[in-house]
Amino acid sequence: MKAAIYKGNGRLSVENIPTPTPGPHQVLVEVKYSAICGTDVHGVLYDVVPPGSVLGHEYCGTIAKLGSRVTKWEFGDRVVGGGGSHPDGSVSRGLRDHPRFNYRTMGFSDTRLRGYAEYTLMEEWEPVLIPDGVSDEAAALCEPCAIAVHAVRLSDLRPGDSVAVIGAGPIGLLCLQVAKHFGAGLTVVSEPSAVRSKAALKTGADYVINPLDEKLESRVVSLTDGEGPKIVFECAAADSTLDQALNLVRRFGQVVLVAIAWEPTSVLPVDWMAREVKLQASFSSTTDDWRTALELIRTGDVKIEPLLSKADFISLDEIQSAFEALIKPSNQLQVVVKL
Repeated sequence: MKAAIYKGNGRLSVENIPTPTPGPHQVLVEVKYSAICGTDVHGVLYDVVPPGSVLGHEYCGTIAKLGSRVTKWEFGDRVVGGGGSHPDGSVSRGLRDHPRFNYRTMGFSDTRLRGYAEYTLMEEWEPVLIPDGVSDEAAALCEPCAIAVHAVRLSDLRPGDSVAVIGAGPIGLLCLQVAKHFGAGLTVVSEPSAVRSKAALKTGADYVINPLDEKLESRVVSLTDGEGPKIVFECAAADSTLDQALNLVRRFGQVVLVAIAWEPTSVLPVDWMAREVKLQASFSSTTDDWRTALELIRTGDVKIEPLLSKADFISLDEIQSAFEALIKPSNQLQVVVKL
C-alpha cells in the first residue's frame, strides 16, 4: 500500500509499504479521505515529528478486515478514525493523560500508522460509526468539528450571548457554527482573507471584519452596545491575536484559546486585566464531542460544504507540495487527501 512517510527536515515521502494485518482485537480501515490538520503542518514545520511516522488523524474510511475476536464491526462499515471510548468507559489518550503533558515536546511521540496511508489499523473500540446522511467528505472533518464542540462546551456560553471568533480557518468556522447551535446571539468574525470571510458569512456570521482595514476593537465594541462580546474564541494563533481577543472581550467575559501558537505571542495585561476576564484553554476532545459533531453534521447545524471546494482535494502524491503551501500564509480553507 502507499503511505506518506515523514523523513525529517520537513520532507514527506510517498512510498509502498506492507499493508498491516489486524491483531485479534483490531480492525483494518481502508482510508477514503484524510484531512490535513494544522497541527500536522506545525509538526513538520518545526521538525518534531519522529522520522518514519505516518501522520493524519482527521480521516474516514471503511472496515476492510476484522481481527479474529472483533464483534463490534462488520466488513464495509463506514467509520471515522477515532473518538471511540475504551470498553471500560475510559478514554485512554496515552501521553495526553500525563499530569505534565506538553504538546510541543510530547504530542508527536505516537508513531502509529495513521491516516496518510491507504490502510490503517485501529483498536476495535477506537472508530466511531458514520451515521446515514453524513457523506464521507464531511465525515473526514468530524475530528476538527469535535474540537470545536469541545471548545464551546468548555466556554461559559449561554443562549443569547454575543460571540466573536478570531480567525476563519476551518476551526474558526466550525466554532462559529457550533456556538450558534448552542445559542449564541450576535456573532462577529475577524478575518483578513476575502475567501475565508465569504465562508464565514455562509456559515452564519452576522458580521465579518477585516482587521487590516478596520480598527477591530472599536468596531466590535460598537457592534456589542459598547461592552464587547461575552465570549471570544481565539482560532488564529497569529502573533497578536491572543492579545486582541483579551482586549475585545467584555468585563467578566471569557476568551477561549483554541488555536495552538508555536511561537511566543505578546500580550499586554495592563490593557485588559482590570476587566477581570477569564482565559480558558481548550485542547482535544472527548468521545461525546465526536458523536455530537457527527450529529450536528448530519442535521445540517454544521455545514461542511463552505469549507471545501473541488480544488481542496488532492492525491496522496501531492502531499509534500500541499504541506509546503500550507506552511505559508494562505487563503485556503481545508485540504483533504483523497486516497
